[in-house]
Amino acid sequence: MTITICRKEHFNAAHRLHNPAWDDEQNQAAFGKCNNPHYHGHNYELIVRLTGSIDPETGYVYDMKRLSDLIKREILDTFDHRNLNLDTEEFRHLNPTAENIAVVIWNRLRPHLKDSLALSVTLYETERNFVEYHG
Repeated sequence: MTITICRKEHFNAAHRLHNPAWDDEQNQAAFGKCNNPHYHGHNYELIVRLTGSIDPETGYVYDMKRLSDLIKREILDTFDHRNLNLDTEEFRHLNPTAENIAVVIWNRLRPHLKDSLALSVTLYETERNFVEYHG
């Protein structure tokens, strides 16, 4: 028997979608307003899901306080109130699309979790636009 636990968090960050190999016209065509050279921001909603077996001794799949602390340390302390392009190593050379941000978040969390836990990340960039990554 497996069950999924979920933790929802929130962070704010600015970014610019831009491919330096392209000219301004091609970047504008691909990314529109998101290519603003002065950046733009989002109020991201993050949902982290862990799926696994219930530990018979604790009754937990994973301690929610530990999950909250992990997300704070690995994600919020790194990305909240930052310019992703300028302030983070992960996005210095990686376009900070919602897709890439979700993969980076997954990669930052995965090493801290047991292999027996399945990890999924859902990232809402807006209320209607979101991505999911399951590794």
